[in-house]
Amino acid sequence: MKYLYLVFLGLLILQKASAQNLSGKITGERALPLQGVYLFNLRTGNHAHTDESGLYLLKNNKPGDSIKVSHVGYQAIIIAYKQSTLNMQLATSLFQLNEVIVSEGINHLSSVSAVDVQTNPVNSSQELLRRVPGLFIGQHAGGGKAEQLFLRGFDLDHGTDINITVDDMPVNMVSHGHGQGYADLHFVIPETVGQVDFDKGPYHAAKGNLATAGYVAFSTKDRLDNSSVTFETGKFNTYKTLGLFNLLNTKKQAAYVAVDYLRTDNYFEAPQDFTRLNLFGKYTLNFANADKLTVSASYFNSKWDASGQIPQRAVDEGLITRFGAIDSKEGGETSRSNVNLHYNKYFNSSTWLKSSAFYSRYNFELYSNFTFFLNDPVNGDQIRQKENRNIAGFESVLNKVYRLANTDITIQAGTGLRYDDVNNIELSHTANRSTTLQNMMLGDVNETNTYGFLNTEIEMGKLMINPALRFDHLNFKYADHLLAGSPAASDGKAILSPKLNFLYNQSKDLQFFLKLGKGFHSNDTRVVVAQQGYKILPAAYGADLGTTWKPAPRLILNAALWYLYLQQEFVYVGDEGVVEPSGRTARKGIDLGLRYQLTNWLFLNGDATYTHARALDEAKGEDYIPLAPRFTFTGGLSVKQLGKFSGSIRSRYLASRPANEDNSITAKSYFITDANVNYTWKRFTFGIVTENIFNTAWNETQFATTSRLQNEAAPVTEIHFTPGTPFNIKGLITVKF
Repeated sequence: MKYLYLVFLGLLILQKASAQNLSGKITGERALPLQGVYLFNLRTGNHAHTDESGLYLLKNNKPGDSIKVSHVGYQAIIIAYKQSTLNMQLATSLFQLNEVIVSEGINHLSSVSAVDVQTNPVNSSQELLRRVPGLFIGQHAGGGKAEQLFLRGFDLDHGTDINITVDDMPVNMVSHGHGQGYADLHFVIPETVGQVDFDKGPYHAAKGNLATAGYVAFSTKDRLDNSSVTFETGKFNTYKTLGLFNLLNTKKQAAYVAVDYLRTDNYFEAPQDFTRLNLFGKYTLNFANADKLTVSASYFNSKWDASGQIPQRAVDEGLITRFGAIDSKEGGETSRSNVNLHYNKYFNSSTWLKSSAFYSRYNFELYSNFTFFLNDPVNGDQIRQKENRNIAGFESVLNKVYRLANTDITIQAGTGLRYDDVNNIELSHTANRSTTLQNMMLGDVNETNTYGFLNTEIEMGKLMINPALRFDHLNFKYADHLLAGSPAASDGKAILSPKLNFLYNQSKDLQFFLKLGKGFHSNDTRVVVAQQGYKILPAAYGADLGTTWKPAPRLILNAALWYLYLQQEFVYVGDEGVVEPSGRTARKGIDLGLRYQLTNWLFLNGDATYTHARALDEAKGEDYIPLAPRFTFTGGLSVKQLGKFSGSIRSRYLASRPANEDNSITAKSYFITDANVNYTWKRFTFGIVTENIFNTAWNETQFATTSRLQNEAAPVTEIHFTPGTPFNIKGLITVKF
């Protein structure tokens, strides 16, 4: 028996000795490191990914093992394991869906994002947000105001329950003059965006305030493939010029600038005279030891007039057309300047540190009139919302990987701070955008968010367990200028947000997940002070159960059942300067998605969502959540590199939904189809972009509002809407050099 044991032990040691690790670096064009390359041992099923430096470690290989190496947009290869160290360079190729791996980590939507970025180029900053399956947007103030957002049974207003970042810099404005979490993404030039990361629910420790329905994280490109100039023109006196200019593009350094200018009158009867200027520059330095430094800066400014939301009765009675206005003096001006710094310190293949810091200067002025002559029959109810803001922050995240015999443990420990200094945040009653009739609210806001998080990924063969914990402390301070001699009031609170996610990779083509997490969104500083700190940080509790499956080489399916519960919260209504309490809410639903490559050049995609949303503290029949989407669908066909042609046709459907608590007023559904086609000849690309190709009459945003027209004796509560674009067509030409 003793000898049998020794023989068995010897065989085990011999087996372990013969199983060796494979490590190295994988690069792409210009010998630059490739992140996210997937390595898969066809015999054992073991897999690995390259990090930001292109480095990888694939465990337990034997001589003769076949290892597949693949990355989206690059030619896949199969190598035979012969040595413990191997550096590789992949060649670019046409995008093929069969190269996409669904087992990509705890974010089950990463494979979907990779497909969409490759097959559906965007034409505007608004379309960037439509990358998120089930996320709908609506513009109701002339194109210069941040869009209204809808996701998972939320009317997110302009960003209250979705965390949006660009290069780790927050887009959302907390305690904003118009609404909590206001997220104006118009400072981003879409052609500079290289990656879109998103997920739904409060399951990620690195995402804090406002990440309840989900998050969207955009990353700009480190370098351009080439320089280009684009000229675009279309209906409604629309003109656009875009320039992308390479300044440096070597293995070690890259630098480019982008300039984007847009001018349009839009489709309303009162010309919007909308102008927008975007400037962006980025410099990247890759060090010999794999460290990386990036510095970027941007400037954005826009001005516009707006027709606002109009009452349905004014159209029905023939007072105005669908594209008319009750108060054509709405509009505004906004600007944002950003400086962003990133430094990645690489210690070894298992340890690296990512640090970032940013500063933003933000100005905002908006004129609106939602109720017309309800409160002031003489001058009207026009209001001005205005603020000047400085934002500064930093974040540092240490990544450490422990590689044991059969288990990999990845730990991320992060800490950071965000500080908002808002001066003269204002809500005033005005007339004709020139006369201030009354200051309704005026003061200064200081809000500080310090945080830390610990994220752990324990990978044991096919199973990954992801326990995580986040700590946030927020301090609120408000100085009311309308209370002479009154000292600034302040309050603060801390919150712990635990997360626990499970991911099971049955194979490289089948993944199951269970996600559990707590998140929160902070209330407006003025609410916190007014309520003396009560319900400062209402929590959200979520759960997702689902799968991502690749049943065929060119087909990806994803599905999720989910539930989200929110505690009671107080909401500051910036349009009226009042605090409205709302009770507990519960939302549950199902998400379905499909990505299919029909031929080498034709791609089909579709996403459908169903949501049941209710207020828990209201009587049945009076518990509807206004404007909560019930059913949504987006889908279409994309043509990629059919000879010299490319293009797409895409549709979106938003079902009718309750506009008030008892569902007596309904926001109408719409189904809209857009299309574009491009032809490339040598250095030139010619394109045609069309919107609403069937010229459907639809309402882009809708609200149940009480208003009174000048000739009315009594107010009326009904749907007020902003009409969506009629048929629109634009032509463009791009020259690359």
